[in-house]
Amino acid sequence: MAGAEAATDRAATESSLREGTGDLHASRRARLMERIGPTSAALFAASPERNRSNDTFHAYRPSSDVWYLTGFEEPDAVVLLLPGHDEHPFVLFLRERNLKLEIWDGPRVGVERAREMLGADKAFPISELSEQLPKLLAGRESLHYTLGSNPPMDAEVVKAYRKAIRTARGRARAPTSIIEPGEALHEMRLVKSPEEIDALRRCCAVSAEGHMRGMRTTRPGMTEFELQAEIEHVFYKGGARSPGYPSIVGAGSNACVLHYIENRDTLVDGDIVLVDAGAEVDYYTGDITRTWPVNGEFNGYQRTIYDLVLRAQMEAISLVRPGLPWHEIHECTVHVITEGLIDLGILEGPVEKAIEEKTFRKFFMHGTGHWLGIDVHDVGSYARDGEKSRPLEAGMCFTIEPGIYFHPEEESSPKDFVGIGVRIEDDILVTEDGCEVLTSGAPKEPEEMMEIIGKDA
Repeated sequence: MAGAEAATDRAATESSLREGTGDLHASRRARLMERIGPTSAALFAASPERNRSNDTFHAYRPSSDVWYLTGFEEPDAVVLLLPGHDEHPFVLFLRERNLKLEIWDGPRVGVERAREMLGADKAFPISELSEQLPKLLAGRESLHYTLGSNPPMDAEVVKAYRKAIRTARGRARAPTSIIEPGEALHEMRLVKSPEEIDALRRCCAVSAEGHMRGMRTTRPGMTEFELQAEIEHVFYKGGARSPGYPSIVGAGSNACVLHYIENRDTLVDGDIVLVDAGAEVDYYTGDITRTWPVNGEFNGYQRTIYDLVLRAQMEAISLVRPGLPWHEIHECTVHVITEGLIDLGILEGPVEKAIEEKTFRKFFMHGTGHWLGIDVHDVGSYARDGEKSRPLEAGMCFTIEPGIYFHPEEESSPKDFVGIGVRIEDDILVTEDGCEVLTSGAPKEPEEMMEIIGKDA
């Protein structure tokens, strides 16, 4: 994507996704409040800042649910939704303005500007949460809140919940239950809106550009972290604030470690390198894995495994359409890979027996995909209402990522294949009549990859 075109697209996406007073975040809040009903309340707390070392902190990223509902990017905040309230259905607790601290750490929205900038009907300083929350919960029958992810906030919420019950004493309703909000909110997040699909296309395009750069700059003798730097340079240049998750750059047998993130070894002539990396742009993330030869040429054993994984992925992608049960994607890749490993003499057949006994799991030990969106492993159930798995719907986005790994410590790894690890991952959007591969800009056909590997080294 050309620089000017990319900048224009980025500005448009940021405008639509970050304007808290606009229709997008307000419509999400309205939908959620309709789903939980007029007698409930819902509370969402911002992620706390995370200490990195001594008095320094990791770059702050807002909690996904809070950002989805408000577009707010500051820590020390609480969103309270009160469906049907005549005066303030959207209440926000947040940090007060503080010039001395803002000089050091940057500007804050502050209580006075929360209505104008974020669409809050009522705003309080976060320091007043303990005092105000029990009052605001009065008259509500239930509270939707996630327990267990933020212990200090859990304590505040439980204290307010108990106080609201004590205060009511039969004179008014008070919450009698705390309900996990994911069933309502995360089902909303699972099916993407047109604005979200635009954002996903953007982050997937930037992610694909990064992988292209990685292939072009690969050369024997460079380190894994040098290759990581080349890829992530493109992410940041394309508008990412960060990768969507720690980049995996595993050369040689490191490719057999599923979540390898040390990225310190050297790329050796004759090895292959597995790269799993995606850019987070406007809080939506791409997630791509490509595996390619360091010197630009697969050897026979590498190519055999690569072709098998690619075939499994392509057959799975060809199935995707609305109504397809989620589990059939994994079953397809398992069947293709198991059959292929039997044909190579690595597993014993027949195919159905090997699948039933799960002997394939020595070499393909993970699922074939996961939901994708604001989180790289995005929210939403994979099965519901007693079904084995839920049917796909237009607007869902997920990965398809089969792999085969012959770890050196796995005793049954065949000698000629030891140390080979291959994974191929793309991001898939379900459309009305099929699917769209959002990450098609990253080559995966062997001949196409080999034409560009090392060209800019």
